[in-house]
Amino acid sequence: MAMINVNGTSLYYEDTGGDGSPIVFSHGLLWNTGLFEPQVAVLKDRYRCIAYDHRGQGKSADGTGRAIDMDTVTDDAAALIKALGLGAVHFCGLSMGGIVGMRLAISRPDLIRSLVLLDTTADPEPSKLKYQVLNVMVRLFGMGAVVKAIMPALYGKTTLADPERASERLTWQTQLAANRRSIWRAVNGVLERKSLFEHLGKIAAPTLVVVGEEDAGTSPEQNARIADAIDGARLVVIPQSGHASTVEQPAAVTATIAKFLDEQEAGLRGMAEAMSRKRPSPEPSRQAGVGGAAA
Repeated sequence: MAMINVNGTSLYYEDTGGDGSPIVFSHGLLWNTGLFEPQVAVLKDRYRCIAYDHRGQGKSADGTGRAIDMDTVTDDAAALIKALGLGAVHFCGLSMGGIVGMRLAISRPDLIRSLVLLDTTADPEPSKLKYQVLNVMVRLFGMGAVVKAIMPALYGKTTLADPERASERLTWQTQLAANRRSIWRAVNGVLERKSLFEHLGKIAAPTLVVVGEEDAGTSPEQNARIADAIDGARLVVIPQSGHASTVEQPAAVTATIAKFLDEQEAGLRGMAEAMSRKRPSPEPSRQAGVGGAAA
């Protein structure tokens, strides 16, 4: 766990280290690195897992001005990857983090080895006015004033109705309420995002799109459109899950991500072996004889 100064800000990140290929986890709005704890716990044994908090969220430094725009948070992610010397990474983003991932894959394809998009969207915000009103309440009174109103947008109906998950729901509500009041700047940045849909055809990285079947914020239909627009992308729908699929159905999501990443790694190893076989063998060296003549 550490802080790093990049792109004019200070970002909090957690790095499991190790020799495995790097995965960068980028969380959704109103969350933090904890959104990916179940996935990191499983994947860290064979991958180097790096999770970070966006500018203005979690433990990262606050932003300034009226909005932390998507250009800025995308530049933050690129700067983090470069500062840590990660090279091309597997990038896994949920919701806001997925938007960052798509933007990186479009503008900085050299940094993206593969892309995992969870419960995200390539469209402008369809309910901007509704969330702008809620955001004014956050700015004035803090996140605690709107937690109950936004829970149905973040979690599926199955999760919200399950009596055995009452303690989990309380934990998630507490986490949401703990967001500092300045989160309104990050919310504005997400609400004011522009469409990415017309640029998705530029994404060349292998892509996995995952969505909860009960996602009310970024529907399965929206995610299917993303998968259709990216050449070769694969769509997986997670049953009985809403927008926060990584914590609602952690085992299913982790298994889906692990299978995809393992396939990518196997493909990369196969390519490396094929390239190695194609390289011509060096000619045997010839020793010089007496007087320098070739023997």
